[in-house]
Formats: sequence, structure tokens, C-alpha cells
Amino acid sequence: MDDPVLTARALIRDRFPAARTVFLAGSVLTERRTPTSDLDIVVLLDGPPAPSRESLVYRGWPVELFLQTETVWHDFADRETAKRNSPLLAMCADGMLLVDADGLGASLQDEARKRWAAGPPPLSDHERDQARYALTDLLDDLRGCTDRAERLYLVAHMLQHTSELVLLVGGHWLGRGKWLSRRLAAADPGVHRALSEAAPQAIAGDTGAFAAVVTDVLERAGGPLWEGYAGR
Repeated sequence: MDDPVLTARALIRDRFPAARTVFLAGSVLTERRTPTSDLDIVVLLDGPPAPSRESLVYRGWPVELFLQTETVWHDFADRETAKRNSPLLAMCADGMLLVDADGLGASLQDEARKRWAAGPPPLSDHERDQARYALTDLLDDLRGCTDRAERLYLVAHMLQHTSELVLLVGGHWLGRGKWLSRRLAAADPGVHRALSEAAPQAIAGDTGAFAAVVTDVLERAGGPLWEGYAGR
């Protein structure tokens, strides 16, 4: 396939010649690029077809288009920040600025980088207790589980919850799928390595090491929480 940057530029010329700002982001710009990597492209327009999202194939490349106006960009960034997971800020902070017709792109990239560096909103005591309770309950289920299929699902669920708790307590951004792994690896490589090594053992039936890592994470967050918890 053609060079990803050249392909993205050609797509923008063909489809969005009046674009105010365009960012190319994703694994294609890094050493993590794989044969299935796609082109993540954020396009800022003055109006329709923004706001919208489109998936397509262009010159052999799978492409994810995120079409936004300046107002929609800020709305998205605010909503994602409240959820402590902002792919948009990450794409614009780390992405390549391909088009900047009027200075908007440089302004948004600067804002994205500052907001990303500042981190997500802090975790409230109530949210911390909710996370501790949920993970404690899952840990008890795992310790008593004798069904291999159920254990597989429990470990997968706990892997996500444990990773998220580490990130939340540390004030780091969350992620989904592979990005959860990458965020945890960057924030706490020791826990990431321990979880990654212990999870397959737990699925196979030896849950000791995995349970120990989860317990350690719980202790960092204030300890296991179940008896006496009154969530709302």
C-alpha cells in the first residue's frame, strides 16, 4: 500500500478540499503499525457533513474519518474528559497536523496537548469505593470458581477492572482494548507485566499469582471493600 501520510493527504484533497484542519493519528505513525492498521483522520469543517463518522477503504487503506466542527470538537473533548477516556484529545495531541488553513489546527493541538498532560478529573471517594467493591466481589468469585469457562470470563473482566483501578487511582487516562494495555504499560509497567504474566495462569486454573496482583492493587486503592459497603 502507499505511504499512509501521502494516502491521507490524497483522500483529503479528493473528499474535503475545504477542510480547515486535518489530523492523521494512530499506529500507522509509530513502530506499532501492523498490516491491519487503519488511518485515523480527524477533519474539522465549517458544517455538513460534519458532525459525522465514516469508515471506508481508500487506495487499499482502511480509514476511520471523524468529521467535526470547531464547536463539536470542544463538546466531544469535554464529554470524553468527563469519562476519563479521550481518544479525540489523544489523536490531536499526538497526531500529525496535515492541514491547517487558518491556524485552528495549531490551536487545537496545543489545547489537546495541555489537556492531555493535565490528566483526567480526579477520582472521587465514592467512585473509588465503587471500584474497590466491584473488584473485591470479582476476586471472591474467582477464588471460589471451579468452572473453566466462567473463570475465563472472570479473569478477563478482572483484568479490565484492575487495570482501570490502577489508572484511576494514579490520575491517568483510561483506554479501551489494546489502549487499556498501552495506558497501563506506560503508567505502571510492573503491574502491567505482572497481570499479563499471571492472567494466562489464572485462566488455566492456577489463580494464586493473579489474585495476589489484584489484591496488591486493591491495597493501593484503600484495600478490599465488601462488608459494610452501601453503594448508591
